[in-house]
Amino acid sequence: MESSSTDSPFWKIDVLGLCRKGALGAMVIGMSLFGTVVYPDTANAYAQPQVAEVWSTTASSKKQEVYRDALPSAKELSAEELATIQLFQQTTPAVVNITNIVNARKPYSANVFEMPLGQGSGFLWDTKGHIVTNFHVIKGSSSLRVTLIDQQVFPAKVIGADPSRDVAVLQLDAPKEVLERLTPAEINDSSSLFVGQRVYAIGNPFGLDHSLSSGIISGLNRELGGIKNAIQSDCSINPGNSGGPLLNSRGEVIAMNTAIVDPGGKGGFNGIGFAVPMSDVKGLVDQILKFGRVIRPALGVTVAPPQALRQLGLDGVLILDVPKNSPAYKAGMVGISRDSYGRLILGDIITGINGKPVRDQGDLFDVLDSLSVGSTVTIDSLRGGEQKRSFTVTLEERSNTLTFE
Repeated sequence: MESSSTDSPFWKIDVLGLCRKGALGAMVIGMSLFGTVVYPDTANAYAQPQVAEVWSTTASSKKQEVYRDALPSAKELSAEELATIQLFQQTTPAVVNITNIVNARKPYSANVFEMPLGQGSGFLWDTKGHIVTNFHVIKGSSSLRVTLIDQQVFPAKVIGADPSRDVAVLQLDAPKEVLERLTPAEINDSSSLFVGQRVYAIGNPFGLDHSLSSGIISGLNRELGGIKNAIQSDCSINPGNSGGPLLNSRGEVIAMNTAIVDPGGKGGFNGIGFAVPMSDVKGLVDQILKFGRVIRPALGVTVAPPQALRQLGLDGVLILDVPKNSPAYKAGMVGISRDSYGRLILGDIITGINGKPVRDQGDLFDVLDSLSVGSTVTIDSLRGGEQKRSFTVTLEERSNTLTFE
């Protein structure tokens, strides 16, 4: 990492300190995966020239309760400090370290060896060994290795993922007795959050496992690429925190840390981090666990570019085409057509779904993503931009390969 030059006194002191603590191995693979707003492919910024003995750590006999020691005396610490310590001790066993492994080949050699591409975080969803993390943490992996709180390392496989929302679910491959001792995270639906609310982040920044930072919610309902309703916080999060939990003061997971604002493109924290709210993550995880993938509902229509309606001074989503046998076709909706003179005739303009206004395509997809396949919805439209119509549509699965012919 460019900001960690070996000429820096801080780097020298830090390395010596880590060597004394036996944590040099963690720093070797600390060039971690972390998505950024302007530089999402940070894995390439943390190339690892050394991979020897990365996996030489033997399994510890410690249990999940490794951090659940007695609290310090109240005389030594404030009530706020005691509460933070207790939160960390209760929640940190649910946080795991995820290492992305790729198969590499030396030049002019047929020998293939495993090389850590980077690291990220994740948290235990249940006692069945399901782990939730970011998709970019596991993207491009040949294999995955998960380190638990007691330093035991186990392989894991990807059950399913939603790249557009940066969510992935893993299955830990561990003995039954290990799974039974796991401590899953407590999930909050994140429906009642406030700017200024205290939050905490636990993860593995730069390979420093189970690091805690705190801050406040700085903003709500941010849009981050394809991620809607992202939570902005000023918790110190860095490469390696991706996929880790953002907690409220009760130790409940309210969001999953995902990205940082990084104008310099160096992977450093600038006081602005984003997290995917649990209200979005939970639905995706439930679908992945049930179906092995995310199933999204659709009307089965092709929509026109938003510029078309702007020129007409109208709000809504203009339907360009309604394929035969699609859900919208069965309900009687129509797209743009031409008259006998070749002039364009506007079809239906979607203005609302189930009473919720639809002003643009973002509103349309937000409403659809909150519904499920098989749901029956009421579509409000303006036929030809003037005539109000209402349609009852039964949603079907959205598919990039599905055609309604």
